[in-house]
Amino acid sequence: MDLILWRHAEAEDELELGGDLARRLTPKGEKQASRMASWLDRQLPDGARIYASPAVRTEQTVVALGRKYRLRDELSPDGTPEQLLQLVQWPHIKGATLVVGHQPALGRVIAQLLGLQEPDCAVRKGAVWWLRQREREGVKQTVVVTVQTPELQ
Repeated sequence: MDLILWRHAEAEDELELGGDLARRLTPKGEKQASRMASWLDRQLPDGARIYASPAVRTEQTVVALGRKYRLRDELSPDGTPEQLLQLVQWPHIKGATLVVGHQPALGRVIAQLLGLQEPDCAVRKGAVWWLRQREREGVKQTVVVTVQTPELQ
């Protein structure tokens, strides 16, 4: 199974009226989302499952990809790594799943799957972490396929 974690691009500071879920991408964030979406579109296999948080900034980020996606409450800013992993059915589903979400949940999933001593891993705004579950000599492993940032695209 491939699990691709995409942190939403740069967003406005929290709005008083709409709250955290209503925050929109900045012009810089729109460019970041577009750059990463272009790269992802070339890399993602057809049929990849795509989920996004219901926050406006994550939906704006995933829309740049131009593929069908589903909004899921489990991926909201207060979602947990356990909710994310249960949603994507890690590592039991074959194929690729893309999740567009938030810190700290994405960084905590990365740290957990890679067995890092720290409970969290920094994930830059707009960045993609591509992880793969594989088996070698009877041992299941999680490997980092790539880490991409909008600045590199």
